[in-house]
Formats: sequence, C-alpha cells, structure tokens
Amino acid sequence: MTAQISVQNLTKSFIVPHQRRTTLKESFIGFWRAPVNEKFLALEDINLQIPAGQFLGIIGSNGSGKSTLLKILANIYQPSHGQVHILGKVASLLELGIGFQQDLSARDNIFINASLLGLSNTKIHHILPEIVEFAGIGHFLDLQIKNYSSGMRQRLAFAIAAFLDADIYLCDEVFAVGDENFQAKCLAVFQKWREQGKTILLVSHNTTQIAQLCDRAILLQNGQIQADGLPSQVVALYHQAGSR
Repeated sequence: MTAQISVQNLTKSFIVPHQRRTTLKESFIGFWRAPVNEKFLALEDINLQIPAGQFLGIIGSNGSGKSTLLKILANIYQPSHGQVHILGKVASLLELGIGFQQDLSARDNIFINASLLGLSNTKIHHILPEIVEFAGIGHFLDLQIKNYSSGMRQRLAFAIAAFLDADIYLCDEVFAVGDENFQAKCLAVFQKWREQGKTILLVSHNTTQIAQLCDRAILLQNGQIQADGLPSQVVALYHQAGSR
C-alpha cells in the first residue's frame, strides 16, 4: 500500500539559550561573554509510513515531540535532518484560534481563514450558516474576536476546519475544546472523515479516545517512537511506562 505520508530519518533540534540577562549591569557584563546555548533534540530519527485513509493516534508525555511532529507535517517547522513526503491537501487543526485577527469580527475571520485554507468566497458564503451554527456563535458573529473567550475562538476555529475538504487532517488536542455537547459534535466530524476515507493524525492525552477512534497508534518518548501498533496495545504500554 502506497504511503500518503512518508517520514524518513526525521530529526528536529532547537537551540536553547541558557544565559538570561534581566538588568543593565548583567547585559553590559554579558556583552563580553560568549552566549551559552544547548541543542535540544525534539525528534530523533523518526521513520513513519502512513497509508491513505488511516486514523493514527499519537500519544506521549508532555515534551515527547508530538506537537513538533505535527508542525513539521504541517510545514510550520522545517526538519533539521531527514525527509517528509506528503500526497494530498493538508488541513491543520493546531493551536486552534491562534491565527485570528483580533480587531476583526468573527464573520471577517471566517472569510479570511477559510480563504487561506483554499475555499472560494462562493463556497464560504454557502457554508457560513453551518459554521456559525456548529460553533454556536450566532449572536456574536459580528463581535470582534478579541472579545471572544478562548473557548469561543477554539470552537470557531474547529468549526471552520470541519467544513474543509482536505485529504489529510492534522489534529492536536481538539477534544479539549468546548463542553461535552461540542465534543460530541467534534466526534461526529471525525466519524464523517473516516467514512469519507480521509487520513487523520490525532495528538491527544485522552488515551481512551485514542483506543476507541484510531486504527493505529504510536507512542513518542524523548523524541523517539517507542511503540507502533494497535491502539489498545500502545496505550497499555504508555500507562505501564507512566506507572514505573
């Protein structure tokens, strides 16, 4: 089976500065000293083949590299080493609501964000009522986004993505958005994508949902894949590692 996403020998490192200057004196003295930096390996030698139509769960402790991997696949970060090949249109549900223009209304932000994600104005006009109803913001459509709560912004961002027609969906902690009613809506969207044969990558700390929803799961620890297989088995290994 041809891989829709192919990750080969992927490594991502960041330079972390350790010299902090908070006063004018420290800045003056520090000017004559060489900066002290450390290389942090967020991902190390990742190899992953994901076929079209697979629902892949990605689990691991905080700092294990889960979000970094999705950001590389979304072309937000560039790999330090290795290669990534993706076939198809990608929709990214990462850090929901971060890209909104704070001084514009929700209506304007829907048009801007949906346009950036490849939808035509005609299509946006057509699906606007559905986005508004899904996000539950009917009375606040023309309110500036800066007056929205973080939860409202996240619900709106997911609602926009829910009506995109992509081949691959990269999702980071989307089930942490909203109340139980909204989470049920999110679950229905995932079921729709599965029925349509979409490829889905889901990062989540909710291992129960990973086990129930996904076809396959990987466990990341310290930037490396520690397990890859059936979700129930990978989740069990994750819990065993956490109890040690």
